Amino acid sequence: MTATATGAWLPVYAQFPLRVVSGAGSYLVDDRGERWLDAYGGHAVASTGHCHPDVVAAIREQAGKLIFYSTAIPHGGREELAELIAANCPDPLGKVFFCNSGAEANENALSLARKVTGRQRIVSVAGGWHGRTAATLAVTDGAKYEETARRSGISISTKVPFNDVQAIAAAIDETVAGVIVEPVQGLTGARDCSPEFLRAARLACDREGAVLIFDEIQCGVGRCGAFSAAEAFEVIPDILTFAKGLASGLPIGAMVATGAVTASLKIGDLGSTFGGGPVVSAAAIATIKVILKERLIDNAVMVGDHLRRAAAKLPGVADVQGRGLLIGLRLAKPAAEVQRALFESRILTGTSSEPTVLRLMPPLSFSRSEANTLIDALRRVLS
Repeated sequence: MTATATGAWLPVYAQFPLRVVSGAGSYLVDDRGERWLDAYGGHAVASTGHCHPDVVAAIREQAGKLIFYSTAIPHGGREELAELIAANCPDPLGKVFFCNSGAEANENALSLARKVTGRQRIVSVAGGWHGRTAATLAVTDGAKYEETARRSGISISTKVPFNDVQAIAAAIDETVAGVIVEPVQGLTGARDCSPEFLRAARLACDREGAVLIFDEIQCGVGRCGAFSAAEAFEVIPDILTFAKGLASGLPIGAMVATGAVTASLKIGDLGSTFGGGPVVSAAAIATIKVILKERLIDNAVMVGDHLRRAAAKLPGVADVQGRGLLIGLRLAKPAAEVQRALFESRILTGTSSEPTVLRLMPPLSFSRSEANTLIDALRRVLS
């Protein structure tokens, strides 16, 4: 049971063992007509489930009117989406810039921090993953990523140990432009920062005039207990970034900042040809409205709590980490082995940079019964 790439497409991705032809809710259908339970969510992207009818209708309607024009011309969808995002983020986060990916959102956030402070140095956190552009690789943890950034001439960030309150406070001084942190780290297997760690970063940034950036590319848009993880942790950054789940699968990134850090911006300081285009804006508006209307944030909390409690009782599960529906299971065996065994039950999960951590990132609409199907399969595999 293997899906392989052929022809002109570059084989640079590890592939799951299926070819997908359709999807609905928490399920995908392969080219053999078999249904797969998706507890991976396309890497935390399928926030409203696959092909939610409201999102499909919004995309279809907008595509019939206007597919694209560049940011040289304003359109109501982009403006409505910005207002909707700002209304669902905690004050004073109220200024929104659109781009096409999480890496771009983080790149713009880092650039803005350097511009507003006039400084260059960035502090980041061990285990963090922030993107594949040169600037974001410079703040991502890992020797191979840092080496790529060095070849581009980008200064490498100061990395502080995960959840080390004293280290984060000590690392931030008058030379630091910004601090970038994922409130719940994705690649390391859904490691959630302590509120004390995030508060220490906030206090130190205030003390030294540095900009605090929350990378919520994976943990934001309702996945971890509130629309923004910042609200869930009750620590408000100067900038936060969204992407993966924001448009139910269409490519979009958003940088949300305070009025204070954007006050000096003028025309031309930021730019994106495709950012917040008509179709992707329609998809994102529909996504947010579905999340709110169907109370998917509450569902993520409820089903996530159920999954964590049930998983903690399974044989071979040493620890359960994460928040909401961004969950890491620390296992007594390699996570890749468990992932492959779950493929045999037609269930998709993720691995992480930690070899024994299995990642669960299902749609926010994931039901309790679907969670039980996953737990039953894990019990069989781990027993």
